[in-house]
Amino acid sequence: MKHLTYILLFILLVASSARSQTKPRPPGLEQAEQAEQQADKNIPPPTIQRAHVDFTKLRQDADDLARIAQTIPNDVASVQKGMFPKDMIEKLKQIEKLSKHLRGQIGQ
Repeated sequence: MKHLTYILLFILLVASSARSQTKPRPPGLEQAEQAEQQADKNIPPPTIQRAHVDFTKLRQDADDLARIAQTIPNDVASVQKGMFPKDMIEKLKQIEKLSKHLRGQIGQ
């Protein structure tokens, strides 16, 4: 009888610890549930506000990018002749910076 009591106690202990452990929820599950609840209430999902794009600045950056890029072939020709233009690296960095900025503004 004493063994039966210990066995039942052990089974109850294991069952209660198994119930107390929660399974990890996959990322985004809570947001998905909230979206479903909002859909049930006929509430439209939140809209993403696009940042205002300054087309004048965008055009100016594009013009600067084109102007700087036109000088690179001459710089490469100088490198082939054994002369390394001191500002070539800075020009390439500026081209990279302007292109990333333009891509970010257009891609929003």
